[in-house]
Amino acid sequence: MAMTQQILLFIISFLANLFSAFAGGGAGLIQLPALLFLGLPFSIALGTHKLASVALGIGATLRHIREKSLDLRFAVFILASGIPGVILGANLILGIPDRWAEIALGCLTISLGIYSWLKPTLGQQTLAINRSKSGFVIGGLFLFLIGLLNGSLTSGTGLFVTLWLVRWFGLEYKRAVAYTLILVGMFWNGAGALTLGLLSEIRWDWLPALLLGSVLGGYAGAHLSIAKGNYWIKRVYELITIVIGMKLIMG
Repeated sequence: MAMTQQILLFIISFLANLFSAFAGGGAGLIQLPALLFLGLPFSIALGTHKLASVALGIGATLRHIREKSLDLRFAVFILASGIPGVILGANLILGIPDRWAEIALGCLTISLGIYSWLKPTLGQQTLAINRSKSGFVIGGLFLFLIGLLNGSLTSGTGLFVTLWLVRWFGLEYKRAVAYTLILVGMFWNGAGALTLGLLSEIRWDWLPALLLGSVLGGYAGAHLSIAKGNYWIKRVYELITIVIGMKLIMG
């Protein structure tokens, strides 16, 4: 690629991952359309994006790990629930028409922002709820379904994980964002990228700029989310979900 194209990819990746790390998801809804616009077929763009998004998890982890606020057992639960869905979804995506996938994801994404906006106190403080066996079974089932969406659509479905952790398990936004960025960013997207890479292909010459933008954007966004707190994370989350959802529907 020409140097100007690499610089453009870096800027797109940095901004997409900065907003994603601040709000708890959404990088794929900015970065993936950009890759499509630059000429990549959907399956190749999706695999390339997912592999680059692993660096988002790395960048965010470098910042969030200093807070020491994550529960290892809960993290393993999220991974075990979601990764099988991601792998299954990545196997299904190659047979789904692109436009249908975009419209479906757009409608679902807007619904997340509206729901959060209608719940003013949602995610402003930690509430230990649904921690019984049945609560974890239901919570794990929904994480599996979100993983299915993640593998078959885009990693913008990290927004779904963030809201589900807030709504069902009672996490505050800041902590939910940390789980999403580290676990979905690195491990869910890594599993999806590996599966898509085996089934399709990765555009390797586009990756250096995308990876650098993901790491730096992820770190910067994670720092902002920690510094600004739950209120601003919630507001940015709502704005990003509604705007990007409308963009997906309109095409």
